[in-house]
Amino acid sequence: MVSEGPAPAEIAQRRYDNAMLLFDEFVHATVRHPDAAALRGLERRFAEQLLIQPSYWSQIKARTRQIGERLARQFEQRCRKPVGWMDQPHDGAPTVLPTAEALPEPPGSPSTPQDDDERFIVGLVLSYYRRHPQRARTRLLDLLSEVLAPAPPPPAPPSPPGSPEATSLWQQMQRGVQPLKRKR
Repeated sequence: MVSEGPAPAEIAQRRYDNAMLLFDEFVHATVRHPDAAALRGLERRFAEQLLIQPSYWSQIKARTRQIGERLARQFEQRCRKPVGWMDQPHDGAPTVLPTAEALPEPPGSPSTPQDDDERFIVGLVLSYYRRHPQRARTRLLDLLSEVLAPAPPPPAPPSPPGSPEATSLWQQMQRGVQPLKRKR
């Protein structure tokens, strides 16, 4: 008789247990001494790391949603685990795969958000980009080009009346002006 592997209910339970293990690893990697204040917002940040909505993560935790095949592979990829990791029982030992694109930036890096306000802004931009990548890219580049473009040089101060520069400018302007024709 050929074994078909674990039952769907057993796979669902393993994926749930492993998702909780991943969240626990995330909390311990993010906060050294977690307390109630530090845990606030970590679930949202974990959901962002997984590229899912925080409400969806909440439903998974409440067991009103199950982790399907595709989402299990997404969890593995986003948390640097080997393919199939979510379907195997684990004792809690971390099994992180070192991949360059998934490595977190060192604390204090210029592109790492430094406070809650910066994390909020980064979260907003990422949410917008994930929903409408092309439109977000275009609008963000337009906005940033306005902010990051070098400022034009200030205009030269006007010449005082009667100075040679002012008189010369007045004469140049007069050359291009035609006198008005009288009405008949």
